[in-house]
Amino acid sequence: MTDPRGYLAEHRAAHLDELFQLLRIPSISAVAEHRTDVRAAAQAFADLLRRSGLEQVALHETAGHPVVYGEHLHSPGHPTVLIYGHYDVQPPEPLDLWHSPPFEPEVRDGKIYARGATDDKGQITMHVLVAGAMIQEGVLPVNLKFLIEGEEEVGSLHLGDFVASHKDLLAADYVVISDSTMLRPKVPALCVGLRGLAGLELRLRTGQHDLHSGNFGGAVPNAAHALVELLATLHDREGRVAVEGFYDDVLDLTPAEKRGFASLPLTDREFLDQAGAYSLYGEAGRTTLERVWTRPTLELNGVWSGFTGEGRKTVIPCEASAKITCRLVPNQDPQKVLQAITRHLRHHCPDVAQLEIMGPDGVPAFLAPPGHPALRAAEQALREAYGHEPDVIRMGGSIPVVTDFQEILGLPTLLMGFGLPDENLHAPDEHFSLENFSLGMLALWRFWQLAA
Repeated sequence: MTDPRGYLAEHRAAHLDELFQLLRIPSISAVAEHRTDVRAAAQAFADLLRRSGLEQVALHETAGHPVVYGEHLHSPGHPTVLIYGHYDVQPPEPLDLWHSPPFEPEVRDGKIYARGATDDKGQITMHVLVAGAMIQEGVLPVNLKFLIEGEEEVGSLHLGDFVASHKDLLAADYVVISDSTMLRPKVPALCVGLRGLAGLELRLRTGQHDLHSGNFGGAVPNAAHALVELLATLHDREGRVAVEGFYDDVLDLTPAEKRGFASLPLTDREFLDQAGAYSLYGEAGRTTLERVWTRPTLELNGVWSGFTGEGRKTVIPCEASAKITCRLVPNQDPQKVLQAITRHLRHHCPDVAQLEIMGPDGVPAFLAPPGHPALRAAEQALREAYGHEPDVIRMGGSIPVVTDFQEILGLPTLLMGFGLPDENLHAPDEHFSLENFSLGMLALWRFWQLAA
């Protein structure tokens, strides 16, 4: 029988070379001038799938960037698993804060530095390489399907349509995603929950145009003042959202979940250091991990009005705007939450202003089904690879495609990520641990053995 540790150690240089080729492609989906590079990355992943022994490999066109698909279905009677990842990356700016060029991968201090190293080229490439190794050695005991998209960093705008129109192609028993982080170095993690997302934009108007503050100040309303007054009603002094009905469907943690959170070694000081914030803030009576993993939030993402350029312009603005998003938890309906916020805003809007609400949309939270066989297999595989009991965590962010898999395909998702919180996702000097690249591949190899 093939020894996975020996095999992976022997082929490590070749595996890193495969990854580095992908990291050199500036597949920035948010920038139109990189459209050709994004397609080049899609083709490069398709080529890697073919070299790895996957079949039916193809680029499927969408209204945006193409989706890469490949499969290996040679284990009748065993589970079929859909593996999701993305080949697009964030823009690298500001470039002057990188210590090496963002698209020239470099290894320093046991870390791979490059844009996309951890988010998500490094992690999805691990899956392809492990599948290829097991296919080559004739030891892959499950059926695999790969779905690698090129628009995750711009909101997966067209993936839902693709999934809905390719249900048979993507049929599986469950989904595996490695696009998340571990809580701490050297300790693997299984993420069993994600918060959902809901958002809207609002605009207040108090007149037809801006006015001279000398001629009209004190006699007409100021849109910026009206907006500040309205936004101040959204929270109470203890950090709770003051929107009626906002917490109606929120589920309390079980005593076992509370104990599990309390056992994790992340201190408030460490959390502040990661955040670079000056102090903690949030809903009273909740721990930091409860606040970011299991409690809903309402945040102002942007507020603007009047003159904000250099110097002084003495105007009374007639218009003021804000963007709001909410992180939601399991059992909350995004549309119900947005309706409650809309009612609150209309009720509390100052009489001197007209209110317009634009673009409400959202996705629900995710909670992995407890006791799923894939979860148990993943826990054992991670334990064997890392020599440490895995942390069972949640994450405060959202992965919209998880909802698509659940609602369109009816598939549960297993989140098994190998990144670290301090690897500068979306920031200069993004990097990925060589140790996690190696141990993660070992864990994936063992996982497929156990998942069969």
